[in-house]
Amino acid sequence: MAVSYNKLFKLLIDRKMKKKDLGTIAGISPASITKMAKDEYVSLEVLERVCTALNVEIGDILEF
Repeated sequence: MAVSYNKLFKLLIDRKMKKKDLGTIAGISPASITKMAKDEYVSLEVLERVCTALNVEIGDILEF
């Protein structure tokens, strides 16, 4: 099943944030951000950190 993180990157644009900013506030590695940019698998822990840092639900950052 394919996952798309386009919602996440649109959200970053709307908030005038860079991917590097996301890594800093969420405490995730650049490798995880690269995987999301390529619509590849990332752990649920990474997704939880992103949601917590951005104060959003998981459906706000990804779609199947």
